[in-house]
Amino acid sequence: MTKRINSNLKGKVGEREFAKLCRDNGYDCRRGQQYNGIEGEDVVGLPNVHIEVKRTEKLKLYDAMDQAIRDSGEKLPIVAHRKNNCDWVVIMPVEAWFEMYREYEAGIERITNEN
Repeated sequence: MTKRINSNLKGKVGEREFAKLCRDNGYDCRRGQQYNGIEGEDVVGLPNVHIEVKRTEKLKLYDAMDQAIRDSGEKLPIVAHRKNNCDWVVIMPVEAWFEMYREYEAGIERITNEN
């Protein structure tokens, strides 16, 4: 039972930690369970993004992504993950990554053409 309690506490701490990271980067995010009682969203505040937070040493990547996809509805599903002594990473479906990269590339091209 102690392991489960510690795991739940670590999950809550991870959600708060990632929400703070979002705030530090200019996004008004909060832990989902503490904000309007929203169930199924670990962190809320990024429009059109469903954030599944995993603060674990051994991430089951595809299980986590399946959960994010299943719970995301029409939102972009991402998994934010961090293990001890490591930085946060964001995992997302490759189609979404390519869409974001095309937007980035178009912005770089626009800036280059303006100069």
